[in-house]
Amino acid sequence: MESEKSEVRCNCENEEQEEEEEEEEKMEQFFALIRNFQEARDRRRDELRQREEITEKKQNKVRRLNHTTNEQSNWVPCFEWADFTEEIEFRRTPIIFPTLYNSKDDNKKQQRDDDGLDLKLTL
Repeated sequence: MESEKSEVRCNCENEEQEEEEEEEEKMEQFFALIRNFQEARDRRRDELRQREEITEKKQNKVRRLNHTTNEQSNWVPCFEWADFTEEIEFRRTPIIFPTLYNSKDDNKKQQRDDDGLDLKLTL
């Protein structure tokens, strides 16, 4: 009997130890899951933060570009009649380009126009 009692005790103790070990394993798995979840959450936060920084940089560039273009487009030319009535003073004499088409007929016509009448008598 005593041996049976001792066997029952051993069996009970073994079963209790096994149950405790199983519970410890389950607890370790649970905490491992929690750690993995926290690590995944932190990684996702970092990814989102990096994306936000990139988009903010792009938006800042766009804002700077828009800001400079808006400054340039704010000026609207305004002319008054006095701008056109004043005489223009050149700093240098204007460059006169020679005519490209020179022919003898044109020269004769120019001379006639300059002289007025053709006084040459030809038969």
